[in-house]
Parts: sequence; structure tokens; C-alpha cells
Amino acid sequence: MISKNTLKFIKSLQQKKIRKNERAFFVEGSKNVTELLKSDFEVTHLLFTDKYSLEQAALVDDFKGEKALVQAKVLESTGAFKSNDSALAVAKMKPNHPFSLDNDLAIALDDVRDPGNLGTIIRIADWYGIKKLILSEQTADFYNPKVLQASMGSFTRVDFFYTSLEKYLSQVNIPVYGAFLEGGNIYQAYLETPGIILMGNESKGISPNLEKWVNQKLTIPRLGNAESLNVAIATAIICDNFRRL
Repeated sequence: MISKNTLKFIKSLQQKKIRKNERAFFVEGSKNVTELLKSDFEVTHLLFTDKYSLEQAALVDDFKGEKALVQAKVLESTGAFKSNDSALAVAKMKPNHPFSLDNDLAIALDDVRDPGNLGTIIRIADWYGIKKLILSEQTADFYNPKVLQASMGSFTRVDFFYTSLEKYLSQVNIPVYGAFLEGGNIYQAYLETPGIILMGNESKGISPNLEKWVNQKLTIPRLGNAESLNVAIATAIICDNFRRL
């Protein structure tokens, strides 16, 4: 039996300030919970239905934290999903420590505010085998439930940290490729790795104070009349061009 206090605690993790104070977050739905349980995150709580127990019996049996068999309505009243008939899990956040860049690509995000965009970019990075994300301090919260859901489990396979991008980019010694409307045609550009792909804010683009650290400005040629591309879509196109090397 799961206590009311525990359910209250989990529900409170929908708030960023509570997540930050408790250094904890939750995910919900079969896909994300399963990926979380298979990852190196420290999972502390698992709420699951009969359905999930049948689908993932080994994971449920092996889980050593606090776990409870519950009805779907408990998951729905505790988490952010309107409908959840599988599972919900709580895990501890990882420390926000800088990492060294491997001899490959990394993605830096400058003030990407929309949780759905961040989650999709995480999923895109995972698809293209990009393991490192450098996030500005104003970028959406990695542990926001909407971010985690949009990532479809890919959040468990990327490393990230939040930092001052201006300070960070001023210290790197690998090429920085920035996405600009007035940049050079990406299909004609010389792209090399290692490198950092810098993507800007949904409406303002890359901040002027970061522009000076960009070694090569890139643009995706517009053939129609759309004003702009969604930042996540643009990230996917740029990543794809790098991986064509």
C-alpha cells in the first residue's frame, strides 16, 4: 500500500522548485518508465498496474526501491498524464557537472524554452548518436514531465549540464557551428567533427553575445514561403547533414 504522503510528494514533483529542492523527478507511461528502470538513474519509487506487471515482470520483480501495485486512477491523479494504465517512477537527479567532449558532435542549446522542443531535441540527439548536450541556464528544465515525455526514453541515453554558454564556448577548442537565417548553405558547407552544433531560442535565435564564438554560420535553404523552421526540426536537419560525412 502506498501512503498518501508519498503520493503527495510525487505529485509535488510537477513543480520545478520542488524538483530542484528534492533533487528528484518522475516519469510516467510504459515506455519512459521501462527505459528509466533499465538506465543508470537511481530509481526510488515505482507505482505500477497489473498490466505493467505482466508486460515487465522481470523489471518489477528486480526493483529494490519502494514499489506498489495500484489502480490506473491512482497514476492519473498523481502524475501529469490524463490517462495512464501502466506505471509511474521516481528517480534522483544526476549532478550538474561539466563533462569533457568526446571526439564527436555535441549540441548546445541557447535559451530553448519550450519543453516539447527540448524533449524532441533529446530524442533527435539519441537518434543520431549524439551523447552530449550543453544547455544554457535559461533553457527549459530537462526534468520537466513534458520534456521527459517528448524524449520518449532518450533522456536516459544522453549526458547534459546547464552552464553559462558564453563562458563555456569561450573556452572550447573545437569548431562551433551556429544556426542562422543568414548563414551559409548547409548543403555546401564543410562540416567536420568534433564540433558543437549551437541552436538558438525559438523566436530570437542565437544570442548576440554568443555569435562571436561561432566559427561557421549555417542555414537550411528555404525553397518555399514558410517564415522559419521549428528549432527541433532544424536541429534534426543539421544533425543529419553532419552524419552524412
